[in-house]
Order: sequence, then structure tokens, then C-alpha cells
Amino acid sequence: MRKDSRLSRALHVLIHLNMSDRPVTSEKMATMLLTNPVVARRTMALLRDQGYVRSSKGHNGGWSLAKPLSAITLLDIHKALGDSSVFTIGLTDEHANCVIERAVNRTLKDAMNQAESILLARFGEITLDQLSEDFTPPENS
Repeated sequence: MRKDSRLSRALHVLIHLNMSDRPVTSEKMATMLLTNPVVARRTMALLRDQGYVRSSKGHNGGWSLAKPLSAITLLDIHKALGDSSVFTIGLTDEHANCVIERAVNRTLKDAMNQAESILLARFGEITLDQLSEDFTPPENS
């Protein structure tokens, strides 16, 4: 089953941006995240469109924060990335006429919706500056 790690990757980059005294290039982000610079730029563009980061062109250009971490929640970033479901569990529709399948799907869907609602509410309570309190930055990061 494929995991969607966009949220954790975006949070990782945002904390690094906060620690950096200059804009960070897409290439450096891609190296950090073991991905392609195009993927980094696409993700950052979503965050820029919502006003969380800014980009600058040219020599010494790159990405930087547009808001302090204390003004950004996990929910903000989740929504900026496309507000996808937080669960990868899927419902089956192979036997749509089966009353058992419909009952199972209804129950699973209800439980997942309740759990997702609780999780997203919690995401709205956690600011990114709280994440950065959980570690001591290395001297030369």
C-alpha cells in the first residue's frame, strides 16, 4: 500500500527554511528529501499559492518562509497540499448489490470519517513552531 508522505516532507522543509538564514534552492530541498527538484518546486508552489512561503529568482534565490511558524498549523499545510484523505484504507465496490458489502462499507466509512475529523481538528491545534521545539538544531545545518 502506497503512503502519501507529502505532509511530512513539507513540514520537514518548512522547519529547515525557518532555520536557514538565506533562501533554500529546490535542488537543496530535493537532496534533503531524496527526490527530484521538480517535485520540490511543485510542492513549494502549492505552499506559495497559500502564502506560507515565497520564492526569489536569480543568484542567491530560492524559497523562504512568508509567515512565522507560529502562524502555520499542520491543518494549514494539509489543506495547501490538496486536503487529501488522511487514510489510505479504501472501500470495496466490487459487489455493490451485496447487502453485507454495503453494511461493511457504511460502517467503515462512518468510523473513518469520525477518526479523520478528530485527527484534522488536532492538526488545527498544532503550529509548526511546536514541531521545532522537539529538537535541538545542529550547529552547522
